[in-house]
Amino acid sequence: MEADLIPVLIIFGPTASGKTNLLLELFNSRQKAEVISADSMQVYRGMDIGTAKPSLKEREKLPHHLIDIRDPSQQFNAGDFVRLADTACMEIAQRGKLPVISGGTGFYLKNFILGLSEAPPSNTIIREQLKIELKEKGISLLMDELNACDPVSAKRIHINDEYRLLRALEVYRFCGEPLSSFEINSQKKRNYYSFYIIGLSRTREELYRRINLRCDEMFHNGLAEEVRSLFKEGYTPDDPGLRAIGYREFFIKDDETDKWRLSADIDGVKALIAQNSRRYAKRQITFFSGIPGVRWIEADGNETMNQIRDILNNKSGISA
Repeated sequence: MEADLIPVLIIFGPTASGKTNLLLELFNSRQKAEVISADSMQVYRGMDIGTAKPSLKEREKLPHHLIDIRDPSQQFNAGDFVRLADTACMEIAQRGKLPVISGGTGFYLKNFILGLSEAPPSNTIIREQLKIELKEKGISLLMDELNACDPVSAKRIHINDEYRLLRALEVYRFCGEPLSSFEINSQKKRNYYSFYIIGLSRTREELYRRINLRCDEMFHNGLAEEVRSLFKEGYTPDDPGLRAIGYREFFIKDDETDKWRLSADIDGVKALIAQNSRRYAKRQITFFSGIPGVRWIEADGNETMNQIRDILNNKSGISA
């Protein structure tokens, strides 16, 4: 590799694929690497169990960045991630360590590798009007509008992802062009990094088994209590953080008062979280297929650790 390029290891996989445990085993000394979390919900404070954050003990063993940097009421987007991840990579490299970006938010990863699109900047007037329409008309009608003007973006954006939905409509109303037309340049990676991109794969059956097991563990570890605590602090699905899978499912909006309340059907909530997590994993796998230059490795393969170490030893100059 050229001397002036920063080596960056990127390890990603769908939810519950075993990324954190693999990293802790791979880098058993804090002197070798630091991790930058590419998880859109681990940025939020107080949301520990439902986002499967690495524990404080694990973070002491292997430093992590971009965790606990926002309140659940604050927005965090791909632009924020790329900007902060760039800074973290530079600082980690200056300390003589390997920057490792790991997570399951494919949109963040793709934008970091390829660069942000050239879409127009946010327009406050249009955005505020869209928020009013969202409240008056409901999200389904806005999604119908997006399907009509930008079907490509509509297919990519989940109906509960209000931020990305409003952003796509905002761009179209501002310039008359769909957000999807501002394509990321997939032919040229950013020229000051040397990327080593590894995707962790599991069979569908094994992944779903692990998701179900994780869901059980989250409830055993106090997920319901964590959500109740957040609700007492005033957070609801009206806040960006509480729209995450593992949190949104606890909430029901009262038709008469138009206020949020918590469901008493814990078993039903658990089943819904597991179902939504499996569906999310399926969407992740589909999105990951669009990330270029990935070397796919079986997460539980006997040679997994050796394969990754070989990649690092041969290319990055930093041993695992």
